[in-house]
Amino acid sequence: MDARTQQQLTVAGATQTRMKPAQLWIEYFARGGVLSQIELEAYLLGVVGLSPVERDILALTLNEILQNTTSQYRVPYSTDAEVTSTNSTGQMISGSLDQAQEIVDQALSDLGAAGVSFLLPGEAEYQRLVAVDQTGLVDTAAEERFDRITRQAQEHFGVSSASVALITDRRQFLKSVVGPLGQNTPRDVALCNETIRRAGPLIINDTLADLRFRDNPLVTGEPRIRFYAGYPIFGTKGWAVGTFCIIDQKPRGFSADDQQELKALAMIIQQEINN
Repeated sequence: MDARTQQQLTVAGATQTRMKPAQLWIEYFARGGVLSQIELEAYLLGVVGLSPVERDILALTLNEILQNTTSQYRVPYSTDAEVTSTNSTGQMISGSLDQAQEIVDQALSDLGAAGVSFLLPGEAEYQRLVAVDQTGLVDTAAEERFDRITRQAQEHFGVSSASVALITDRRQFLKSVVGPLGQNTPRDVALCNETIRRAGPLIINDTLADLRFRDNPLVTGEPRIRFYAGYPIFGTKGWAVGTFCIIDQKPRGFSADDQQELKALAMIIQQEINN
């Protein structure tokens, strides 16, 4: 079994366990592995290689974990001339590099955002952009199903603007907006670009008091954002495709109840996008 093929099939096994690399490292270390957590994560990302001994300890670790799951997948050892096993769909596979890559790609695709730990940043962003494209909403006309929610948010929170944003590779497109915001904004200055990196809300009570945003052109210039509250919207397979946000031209507080209301409205929008 050549090292590259075994590495790819190991990644496939790791995705089958649905364990985060940190959890996997604990199991591997308990079985006598000597790699640091960083080294193990680098191996799973294909950045570094390992000795046959360490590859096999990791394979043993994964196989013992997989025995306690419904998956029939097993990771080959370095001494195997050719692996014959079953993938997650029950199909027989053998150990060529192309077949290994196909298994990994399918496993990661099935996991979606839950498999981000096994992806390089560029690969994760590619998958996110695929999810954005699958919404079919970029550069489409306004729709009442979204507009009624942005109007409701603007009135409820007493802010100047509310919007539903989709974040593409280079810009922020507002599918729905009320208030003084342009429909397209460069992604690198959009505050929502920070929100999609989170699992929960981004609340900025006063942008001028926040080192990350006080020099942002949307703060120093029009629309002169002083308050921002955004919640990520997740598309297919858990990838963040955009945000639901509100802004105002004066700083303000935002209570726990406010955050719950913002989340509730964002979940309605998310459901509309994914239906």
